[in-house]
Formats: sequence, structure tokens, C-alpha cells
Amino acid sequence: MFKYREIERVKTISKQDFYQKYYKTQTPVVVEKLTEEWPAYKKWSFDYIKQVAGDKIVPLYNNDPVSADKKVNEPDARMKMSDYVDMLLKGPTDLRIFLFNLIKQVPDMQKDFFFPDLGLKLPIKDLPMLFFGGQGSNVFMHFDIDLANILHFHFDGEKQCILMSPNDTKFMYKIPYATICREDIDFDHPDFEKWPGLKHVTPYRARLSHGEMLYMPEGWWHYMQYLTPGFSMSLRSLALKPANFTNAVLNIFVKRIYDNYMRKQKGQKWIDYKNELAIVNTNKVLASIH
Repeated sequence: MFKYREIERVKTISKQDFYQKYYKTQTPVVVEKLTEEWPAYKKWSFDYIKQVAGDKIVPLYNNDPVSADKKVNEPDARMKMSDYVDMLLKGPTDLRIFLFNLIKQVPDMQKDFFFPDLGLKLPIKDLPMLFFGGQGSNVFMHFDIDLANILHFHFDGEKQCILMSPNDTKFMYKIPYATICREDIDFDHPDFEKWPGLKHVTPYRARLSHGEMLYMPEGWWHYMQYLTPGFSMSLRSLALKPANFTNAVLNIFVKRIYDNYMRKQKGQKWIDYKNELAIVNTNKVLASIH
């Protein structure tokens, strides 16, 4: 098993302290009471979501591995939000909602939260994204393609968040031209014999409860587990480091386009090739340090 470092937690924080201690140093932190003055702190629950958005049709995704037969970001199912919430509350399911701009569809929800003044520029103020999951569902290990700084707020339930630094990427069996690692790695019960690179990573862990915020610095890997049914909202700030901003542009406008093209041309052979190359690349790093 991994030996986790617990992510630092604070009750509240000033703009100056957040900027100097966490943002400038790119260090994750949990702020427990940042949302207590928000209307959302009292209002946002599954009952409220059903009330204001129950009739909205939402895209649902499962955790099946990447396949050449499936389009990128193609939903596995669609249903009314009210039916999805009922399904979440009824029992475990691996169907999730991610990167969904529900607030754009329900403008009144914008009145329920405030953009925190923490020294970050949050330029896309009309695009806070929501994420939903049921007990036992998880979000595979990945980092965000735009390498953004992320303020991740959780509501109505508990979620466990596992983070790893970009410095550990070389040991993570990262898939080329993508922002994921090998999908057959079990990060709950890592097999260090099969994946020896994982012996060299330092995982960080935090458990989020209703109203708590996790700051995820740019380019950090993250793996989310819903311990109970719950939902979260993310606000994003562009990369601080010039190199990360450049890499974000390359990810979005070069690597992703090339990857999609090769997937159309080669199909499953391209995916299998990248999976194998992830092992080759990590083994080269391991060989260089032994």
C-alpha cells in the first residue's frame, strides 16, 4: 500500500497567506470553512438539485477503459437529472457526471456562490463545472489538459482525493499524447512488482466533506473516490508557470488533435501502442536511477 501524506488543512485563510504559502509554492491545501457564507452551503443538496434542475437531461460516463470503438468524451448514457439523483441515492453506481456546466442551464445557481478572493485570476467566471458520483464510484488518475490551478468544492457527502505531484509523472506510466496513466493500475491496491515505478511516487490524500475546498495546483495528478453520493464544483485559474501555460496550449491544440487523428487512422493498435510505450518510457527512467 502507499504511504500517504495528509494534505494540510486550515479552517480559514487570508488572500495573502493562500497566495504566499500555497499558490506561489504550488502546494495543495484544504480550506474547511471558505463556503460557510455562501447560500450554497445551506442550499446545495441532492434535493435542491432535483428541485432546480430535475428536468435537465445530463450526460453520464462510466469507468470503462479507453477504446477505439468509442468517441472521445462520448457519454455512456443520458437521463433526467432527477432520475440520476434517485439512482445515486438508491445504491452504488459507477455512472458519473463530469465537467458539466449545469449552472449555465440553471442561471439562478450563480447566486448561490461567490468567487473567492485568493489572489487567483478566475477568468472563466461563467464556466464553473460540476461533477456528480455515487458511493464507490471513482475518477481515474489523471491531470487536467489545461494544467489549470483548481479550486474544488465538495457538497452533500464525502469524497476522498488522492493527489500526486507533476514531479512524479516520470514514474506514473503516463500514456503518451494523453493526460492519463495506464488504466489497469489499481491505485487503491498498487502492485509494486508489476508497476515498480510507483515505489518512487509520493501520494497526498484528503477527505472532503460538505462545503470544504481542495486547492489542486497546476498539473497535479488526481484520483477521486466518492465515499458517499455527492457532487462537487470546480473553479479554474490559468497556469502560473510559463512552461505549464505553453504545455497546456500544446496539449489542447497539438497533442490532442494528433492523438485523435491517430486513433481514427490506427484504431485499437494506436491505443495498444501507447499503453506499451507508457511502460517502456517509465522503465527507461527506472533504469537510469539504478
